[in-house]
Amino acid sequence: MNRRIKNEAGESIIPKQRNPSVKCAQSGGNGSAVKRTTLHELYEKEGQSPWYDNLCRPVTDLIPLIEKGVRGVTSNPAIFQKAISSSDAYNDQFRELIKSGKDIESAYWELVIKDIQDACKLFEPIYDETDAADGYVSVEVSPRLADDTQGTVEAAKWLHKLVNRPNVYIKIPATAPCIPSIRDTIASGISVNVTLIFSLSRYEAVMDAYLEGLEASGLSDLSRVTSVASFFVSRVDTLIDKMLEKIGTPEALDLRGKAAVAQATLAYQLYQKKFSGPRWEALVKKGAKKQRLLWASTSVKNPAYPDTLYVDPLIGPDTVSTMPDQALLAFIDHGTVSRTIDANVSEAEGVYSALEKLGIDWNQVGDQLEAEGVESFKKSFDSLLSTLNAKANSLKLVSP
Repeated sequence: MNRRIKNEAGESIIPKQRNPSVKCAQSGGNGSAVKRTTLHELYEKEGQSPWYDNLCRPVTDLIPLIEKGVRGVTSNPAIFQKAISSSDAYNDQFRELIKSGKDIESAYWELVIKDIQDACKLFEPIYDETDAADGYVSVEVSPRLADDTQGTVEAAKWLHKLVNRPNVYIKIPATAPCIPSIRDTIASGISVNVTLIFSLSRYEAVMDAYLEGLEASGLSDLSRVTSVASFFVSRVDTLIDKMLEKIGTPEALDLRGKAAVAQATLAYQLYQKKFSGPRWEALVKKGAKKQRLLWASTSVKNPAYPDTLYVDPLIGPDTVSTMPDQALLAFIDHGTVSRTIDANVSEAEGVYSALEKLGIDWNQVGDQLEAEGVESFKKSFDSLLSTLNAKANSLKLVSP
């Protein structure tokens, strides 16, 4: 049966009414352990790191999630737009920043950087325990730079320097102009979360950029320059399902809800191929770590689908699944821990080919979703700056 956990938008990340299966034991003075969850099993048994796709103040709200097994955090402009515009928790710092003469955009980055630094501190023990393999917190460069190669490199270096934490990932979109930005940022020794990947062809370019960046770095020890490739999932089904419904044949309708997982399964095959062989082995000798595949956009958009549809079938070693509240709570409650990512490769190939035969152009789908993703983040970014400007005016800190 498909059980669903319902939570209101903007609700605390730890619900007041917890499902009995996710309730943690209270830690007393004797240091009693917190109840283990499926998130712990996911990492320990199958080698997949569960991350949380959200960040807001107070950042200490992350502590119970870390106890439940969360091993990293991702953020994006939409997440910060929601966090800052819907909370008073940022007002005091914002007021001081404006009083000190900061403009609105500079103040925005100060608010974001504080959250990222505080979260990095919470996850640093995991980063240390895993020798820089896990425990990262991601922050994205301005979405206005998605078509600016050099501007993205400069922004990445600027953000990395300001955050000044070993376990920060600078997020760079996988747009065509930013593929060289990824290479150059990696080459400069900065760890990167490559975001907004929607197609296999673009994913291959992302992996090549990582390898080229490592090779160009000149570092003798590559163990601290790492990366994840954020491959988006649910949005693929949202778009392709609409295309299939327009086609309308029984064959087309039967493929609804299957495209995203099929493409992700094939992405893992590409990952295994790319990070093997002589070229990769030469980098391993210098301490290089694989650029892990990260499953993003894991919340279910269609309520008819199982609420763990984009988590359960994509479990495999050396991968990350970043989950917003809905997906995270659902997986803790009734997710299945089992290696599934390469259990149905031939089936995935069949779905991928069947969609092509129906006229679905995978690269075109990827291009459309990328453009929509970039535009969505730009809108969130611009909306937040407008909100902050209005907030500054309401606080009577900006002259009319």
